[in-house]
Amino acid sequence: MANLIYILGDQLSLEISSLQDFKKKEDVVLMTEVVEEANYVKHHKKKLIFIFSAMRNFADLLVDKGFKVHYVKLDDSSKPQSFIEQLEIFCKKIKPNKVIITEPSEYRVLKMFDDYNIKKNINLEIRSDNRFIASHHEFANYAKDKKKLLLENFYHLMRQKTGLLMENVAKKSLSKPIMKPVGGKWNYDQENRQTMPANVIPPKLPKISHNQNVFEVIAMVEKKFAKNFGSIDDFNYATTQLQAEKQFADFIKNRLANFGIYQDAMRQDVDFGFHSIISMYINIGLLNPLKCCQAVEKAYLQGDCDLASAEGFIRQIIGWREYIRAVYWFFMPKYAELNYFEHKNNLPEFYWDYKKTKMNCLSNVIKQTYDNAYSHHIQRLMITGNFALLAGIDPKQVNEWYLAVYADAFEWVELPNTHGMAIYADGGIVASKPYCSSGNYINKMSNFCKNCYYDVKQIEGEKACPFNFLYWNFLIKNEAKLKSNPRLFYPYSNLQRKPKKDLKIIEKNAENFLNEIGC
Repeated sequence: MANLIYILGDQLSLEISSLQDFKKKEDVVLMTEVVEEANYVKHHKKKLIFIFSAMRNFADLLVDKGFKVHYVKLDDSSKPQSFIEQLEIFCKKIKPNKVIITEPSEYRVLKMFDDYNIKKNINLEIRSDNRFIASHHEFANYAKDKKKLLLENFYHLMRQKTGLLMENVAKKSLSKPIMKPVGGKWNYDQENRQTMPANVIPPKLPKISHNQNVFEVIAMVEKKFAKNFGSIDDFNYATTQLQAEKQFADFIKNRLANFGIYQDAMRQDVDFGFHSIISMYINIGLLNPLKCCQAVEKAYLQGDCDLASAEGFIRQIIGWREYIRAVYWFFMPKYAELNYFEHKNNLPEFYWDYKKTKMNCLSNVIKQTYDNAYSHHIQRLMITGNFALLAGIDPKQVNEWYLAVYADAFEWVELPNTHGMAIYADGGIVASKPYCSSGNYINKMSNFCKNCYYDVKQIEGEKACPFNFLYWNFLIKNEAKLKSNPRLFYPYSNLQRKPKKDLKIIEKNAENFLNEIGC
């Protein structure tokens, strides 16, 4: 009897665990575009184009490789609307010996399959996702008996496990050589924080030629998702493994050398900077994360980039990405319900329409997001995330926005990044302190403030930068929860020196502003 292998839209790799030991004469691959996944948040149009196009191209690749594939397109609105409905229909057709899937990346999807298996007993085999370095069990062993989970310590373990940027050091006192980080330091983050001068011009992303699958998906998205957020113009993302590999090779050749120093920089006329723009490709399977890190390590060893750039790239993937995924599975489903500051304000309308705010930094980053389904990590953390935190926005609304608007966003990676890092709704599971700031940080790392209606140097008055009074207002309101945090010693020392009349003005300015923007 045949096995049915169900491949989901973020599992587009020939190396995926569910395809191992596939019997080409008997087994069948099922791939489905389903309404439920397209609509559970209002995904950016380019995100939908990217995922559905990549799925169709991967299905074609499987057929070319000799796999039997049953593919269901979203074009026919009469088709069933969920993964499980599609699975049930197909199981009745072929009555498989068993159903094999690689573990879904999102908790809600895994629960769908588990619940259906309990109900129908379909002989479901769920295989671990072999695209990740750390297993759930491995992280659980790391996390047990620890009062605080620290990314840096976990990152060291991943470096040692992979051997990336590690070298053997022999000592007479030891019978075996030990592994030490190349260059003597684990982390070069301090060297990754330069601003980008106006005379530095990042190279453009290479132009990608699309096939008929992509054009058909664009037409479908234009028709079925016309009201969704985002521009459909100039779609230029890879939708095959070969295209993704070429784009990554272009990054190594043309942008990696400057990636390290400028990875935190923001500039009004720059959308992609020196970033790789491969997170979306890694997250759906078009690129292998470990192989990408090995390629960057090779570039460093060949002298094509400095150690800070290579280490910064590798840290984001085998450190941060692995850590975030591990945290997600370790703490779900309760993690999604955490709301440390009990924030309840509504997400401002300008998050969906960048023209409805006078704050140039927010307008610019949201416009980039609207145009590209992308903005880099500092823009997400210190512009849109920072504002949501300071404005006291309901975490569920913030998470829904991030999940909807970015092409690389799936809940396993979006939720801990947003919930934990950007808005500190988890109370410190992911981050050691809230990553909040006044307008000063934005002014330091970007040129947004030069063209803004507001004055970044003012705290009160009509032209005062909202980030300034919102920042101090946030510290005032959450003093009981945050004052003992050693990383906030200086802000609270400064707060104590402010006259009470100034504190009242700050609170009043914040209240008036939040009312004005509909929070």
